[in-house]
Amino acid sequence: MKNIKVLNDKIDDFKKILQDYEELDILIDMAQEESDEDLLGEIKEMVAGFIASYDAMVIATLLKGPYDNNNAILSLHAGAGGTESCDWVEMLYRMYMRWSNQKNYRLDVIDYLAGDEAGIKSITFEVSGENAYGYLKAEKGVHRLVRISPFDSSGRRHTTFASCDVMPDIEEDIDVEINSEDIRIDTFRASGAGGQHVNKTDSAIRITHIPTGIVVQCQNERSQHKNKDKALKMLRIKLFEVERQKQHEKMTDIRGETKEIGWGSQIRSYVMHPYNMVKDHRTNHETGNVGAVMDGQLDDFINAYLKWMAVQTIN
Repeated sequence: MKNIKVLNDKIDDFKKILQDYEELDILIDMAQEESDEDLLGEIKEMVAGFIASYDAMVIATLLKGPYDNNNAILSLHAGAGGTESCDWVEMLYRMYMRWSNQKNYRLDVIDYLAGDEAGIKSITFEVSGENAYGYLKAEKGVHRLVRISPFDSSGRRHTTFASCDVMPDIEEDIDVEINSEDIRIDTFRASGAGGQHVNKTDSAIRITHIPTGIVVQCQNERSQHKNKDKALKMLRIKLFEVERQKQHEKMTDIRGETKEIGWGSQIRSYVMHPYNMVKDHRTNHETGNVGAVMDGQLDDFINAYLKWMAVQTIN
């Protein structure tokens, strides 16, 4: 039923854009026949809307991966830099939260570790919506911030890094066997906002898969049992991805090509001083409107990545 809905939505989108095209064609013919310049403004507005809808449909055709239609699980981790780096993670989380709201996607926090003084040291959250993973896979990598640090009393410029890991939430049953002797389960008290149950019981769960070193944890549910189920699901997804990637001789780590959270490994730079610019180092797409990007306007960067990946696949 879910697949049927997705296909029906695609058909409806195509019918809508076809109808818009026909209405626009008729309006242009009317303006030409009647030499009515008053229609020019309306036509320009309709053309802009049509092009935006058409571009979105073209981009959607690039989402052909086996899990592109799935929800996405993102993990943000602060690099070296103390409070400044933790503040950068919080800024990135806010950026993805704004983007999710604009897409009418749902965002749920799975795990949260606050910074020692401010910001967020690490956070894992799930973004739920059609093609969430297909779009957000573009964000996987190291993100670099250059600005005058508000935490530096001398007003010096700082360069800060944070990593973003993205994996699909594979909803169907995953045939991955996890031996009880291969995992270590630790309980701890949850931290951060989350209601009265937080910090009162050891309901948070951390699971370590000893053979691979993969660590997952969950603290957003009220009961230890539910947190354990969610953490085990995340572990199965990661182990499934490891095996799938081994089969394709691509990579042996769930995070793909792992890079140090530092110089030379960033996928995107956000410069706020001495000039304003956000630049993706894979696609070379850039903009001078840093504020808009931090407010969640990521579609241009995501679309540029999907087009770039399509070219890489062909080559």
